[in-house]
Amino acid sequence: MTPQISTHFYQRLPSAIRQAQIVFSQRKDKDLIRVVNLAIGNVSLPMHPAMQKRMKNLGEANSEFADGIVKYTPSVGTDNARNALLNIIGSEGIDVSHLNCMITDGGSQAMEIMMLGVCGPSSKRPLMLLDPAYTNYIEFGKRLSIPIITSERKISNDGSFTPLDFNVINEVIKQNNPKAFLVIPSDNPTGQFMKQSDLIALARICVKNDIWFVSDEAYRQLYYGDDTSSSIWKILEKDVPGIMGSRISIESASKVWNACGLRIGGLVTDNLKFHTKAVSEYTANLCANAIGQEIYGTLAHESHESLQSWYTSQRDYYRSIMLPLRDELQKQIPGLIVTNPEAAIYLIVDFRNICDNKFNGSDFVQYCAAEGKVELDGNNYTLLLAPMSGFYSDPAKGRTQMRLAMVEPKNLIEKTPKLLFELYNSYCER
Repeated sequence: MTPQISTHFYQRLPSAIRQAQIVFSQRKDKDLIRVVNLAIGNVSLPMHPAMQKRMKNLGEANSEFADGIVKYTPSVGTDNARNALLNIIGSEGIDVSHLNCMITDGGSQAMEIMMLGVCGPSSKRPLMLLDPAYTNYIEFGKRLSIPIITSERKISNDGSFTPLDFNVINEVIKQNNPKAFLVIPSDNPTGQFMKQSDLIALARICVKNDIWFVSDEAYRQLYYGDDTSSSIWKILEKDVPGIMGSRISIESASKVWNACGLRIGGLVTDNLKFHTKAVSEYTANLCANAIGQEIYGTLAHESHESLQSWYTSQRDYYRSIMLPLRDELQKQIPGLIVTNPEAAIYLIVDFRNICDNKFNGSDFVQYCAAEGKVELDGNNYTLLLAPMSGFYSDPAKGRTQMRLAMVEPKNLIEKTPKLLFELYNSYCER
């Protein structure tokens, strides 16, 4: 006899964004297969030049780490890292004088601390999201026994999403009494962009119902239309009386700064009490990665003009990949629904108009990872994707959908339409 694991552990399955990678790692012929991994937002671009320079100089005589000693930082984060975060927000023309921030181990840790702060573990009052929602919020809800409620967005046949229905959102809040409402303005997983006017309308709903308004702004500067970035920090008290003191944002170095493995995130709020208690909670974690904070902290000294130039270069890069990819996917697989890329680094593909009733996106993702292969240019390839069932509160809603992350080098992403077409056909012919 051996001790039994907890019921929570027994029921746990890998996150939707990691499933394919784990399955592929167990494949016997994996060394003979080239992988195009679009399952997880693991950006393969270089970091901002100032961050690269700081990383390369970590061992130099003038570096804080020159003697090989790496101590804990304050739980709230180093001054440089916190000032970097505020400088980034300020570069959007936002007054940061009233904002409080702490640095966390990635945006994921900021999410968990936020959920503890607004709902608490084993909460009877839920966190409200827009469905489909970033899977980590759903998974952290399970970890913390915090219920999740949603207001649904549906994908139309042209790849657009149905507009937000504020009456429905009001009704969901009225019926379920959530503690907080969370949005992702440059959205993961949908790739949709939420305009500032929509954020203001949602802020009014939150103030009216006395709930927290939380915004995950990891992709704030990645938008591809004619609008400027949208942010809860651009909402003024004159726009929404009573908004001050009820906002929280999740921040990250992973995406705009191409530093996923640095594991630096942030939790920002205009509520001093929430900030103070969040830091108290985080003392149990001791601190975020000290070396990661040192590298990220160099952005505290970059001008707003240079930061804006960086944002433009990142937007131009993703725009040049995502728009042609969408066109090629639709040409290669007629009838395939492909969402219109408005923001962030994601597309959703939906096979509902061309597949039979037996098709299951999760099974297809497993097939691609476990055995699927396509001969292309003299090599065998497969494609790793994230099943959208893991991004919905009701997994059945994402049965025919998958998320694609624009994270591989451009030459590999360009192979995706052909690979997806061949893998889909071979899956259906089994």
